[in-house]
Amino acid sequence: MSIARAERLVNLVLCLLSTRQFLSADRIRAIVPGYADAPNTEAFSRMFERDKTELRELGIPLETGRNTGFDGFDSVDGYRIARRDYELGDIDLEPDEAAAVALASRLWDSPELTGAAHGAIIKLRAAGVDVDQSSPAIVEPKVRTAEPAFSPLLAAVQEGKAVTFSYRRPSPAELKMRTIEPWGVVSWRGRWYVVGHDRDRDAPRCFRLSRIVGDVKLVGEAGAVQRPDNINLLDFVATTGNEPSSTSTAKVWVARGKAAGVRRRAKVLGSREIGGVNGDEVELELRFPESAASWLAGFGPDVLVLEPEVLRKSVYERLLEAAK
Repeated sequence: MSIARAERLVNLVLCLLSTRQFLSADRIRAIVPGYADAPNTEAFSRMFERDKTELRELGIPLETGRNTGFDGFDSVDGYRIARRDYELGDIDLEPDEAAAVALASRLWDSPELTGAAHGAIIKLRAAGVDVDQSSPAIVEPKVRTAEPAFSPLLAAVQEGKAVTFSYRRPSPAELKMRTIEPWGVVSWRGRWYVVGHDRDRDAPRCFRLSRIVGDVKLVGEAGAVQRPDNINLLDFVATTGNEPSSTSTAKVWVARGKAAGVRRRAKVLGSREIGGVNGDEVELELRFPESAASWLAGFGPDVLVLEPEVLRKSVYERLLEAAK
């Protein structure tokens, strides 16, 4: 099956699942991306008939009927997919099977996939189709992947290309350019890592995605990077990329009367004025200092990290991204 036809079938399924109405062939031709390429009505009819046959062979229950209105039934047949017939029933999974499904679902939380699905729904509403708003989303990610580096690194792995990026080391706190041949992207204990051959060190290495700063650039020819057969990426990260779990201390300035969420967890060390604003210097105990960066950045100018340096820079980078 060609890519264009596969995309058209997906668009057709999204369309027919998202409406409670029966859509006529002419309405589908006007709404669903891919059918506009048909040069005439006869060509569209042949294309649409092939697609209906394909969907039925795939086991998708295509329902035919006519809508009712004030003046009776429509004069032409329409099509839709009833969710009660399409959706799966309850599925019992073993713990390891559920973990595998959860990991796979992370791939759906990328702008490329969710954007296409939401774009299709917007087109349906703009065309006047009665979209069932009470039904759950067609693409519903259960585990979020917020790392900007995830998509380009996954693309590099799939294309077999090397990548370059700026990487922030935790100690000492500094940025360095890295060039690696990526073998895969894996999740370990709630964090994402890319594993591959580090050309600068001429050795296998793993890098945490949250420490990649700026854009990831793909370099070289496609297919130049090959993953070794004798390496288990998850085991490699578990043995070389695991983070220490010891509690560390951070010193933070909090504006007077602000950031109650921080104050509840903090020990006040004393009053301090910064930039003409009165506040308090407090101490926080953090098991993983970097993981608190997004939380602290959410308080904006009311919170300023004083130390450690790696946490201060992490918060600063997130504030810069939010200001773009």
